[in-house]
Amino acid sequence: MIRLKHLLPAAILAVSAIAVRADTLSDGRRIAEAFLDGETAPLWEAATPDLRQAIGSEDAVRDLRRDLGAGFGTEAEVLSETVASFSGLDVYTRLSRWTDATPPVEILVSLDTEGRVAGFFVRQQPAPAPSEQLDYDTRADLRLPFDGDWTVIWGGRTVTENYHAVDPGQRFALDLAVEIDGARFAGDPADQANYHCWGRPILAPADGTVVRAVNDLPDQAIGATDRANPAGNHVVIDFGEGEFGFLAHMQEGSVGVVEGEAVTRGQQIGVCGNSGNTSEPHLHFHLQTTPDLGTGVGLPAQFEAYTADGMPVPRGEPVRGETVAQAD
Repeated sequence: MIRLKHLLPAAILAVSAIAVRADTLSDGRRIAEAFLDGETAPLWEAATPDLRQAIGSEDAVRDLRRDLGAGFGTEAEVLSETVASFSGLDVYTRLSRWTDATPPVEILVSLDTEGRVAGFFVRQQPAPAPSEQLDYDTRADLRLPFDGDWTVIWGGRTVTENYHAVDPGQRFALDLAVEIDGARFAGDPADQANYHCWGRPILAPADGTVVRAVNDLPDQAIGATDRANPAGNHVVIDFGEGEFGFLAHMQEGSVGVVEGEAVTRGQQIGVCGNSGNTSEPHLHFHLQTTPDLGTGVGLPAQFEAYTADGMPVPRGEPVRGETVAQAD
């Protein structure tokens, strides 16, 4: 497999369901299809000054198109086209099968509020990390780590549903936020307090013992990240039987438990924030076999007695796009 360079300023950490511009689909498709036809001028002419500086010249776009053809052949079938919003940008994603490539190829076109191209990215769709835990049954009696309705932004077992799936430790992770009327914030998106999940209580999913509690990291400005401390303010709970739950990105100073403390199912442990390697306020949760981020093996997390899009789920794994709430 060849590795294609990308022209996107930052990796996507969380894609929102905030309403996008009406022209995002047509504009993104026009840029992508012109590029595929070997026409580099539409992309170059629509690029923002920052993207032009990052690319260097229109010749670099031609080089990318040439490398794409040499490595993957030609586009044979469009599998999907989607649009979403991310940190103030509208993102058009085109997933296609190519004659000489397995798995499919993704083209992402990021557009600013004026319809200019702020990022352009080409890659083969990553494959999920191999796992021997696909049939694993969670031992802990897990409840959702919050009350009220939250939306699953990333969750599920495929890369399309869940970008975490490429990471062995976070193979079954969830990112969750609160949406009201289809949006995750009201007012200025640069203000953390305008996000509906900001400050909402985060709860212990099951009885256990706190093995790690971080409480002193600053909340990041919207669009900024702290890659040195990816989990930000977070709590790791030992549920027993080799199951450790990670709850991440809480507000600075909000974590109300300490290492060694016993917690009970439903107990508040902090509030939702925007600390760590995160693009906007949300809760990250995953289950794995060790208490150390970056080690261990991810485990499926099956929650008990919740609703998904208003329908009762006695036991299940939330999936991207569902609105979930604890029922008991």
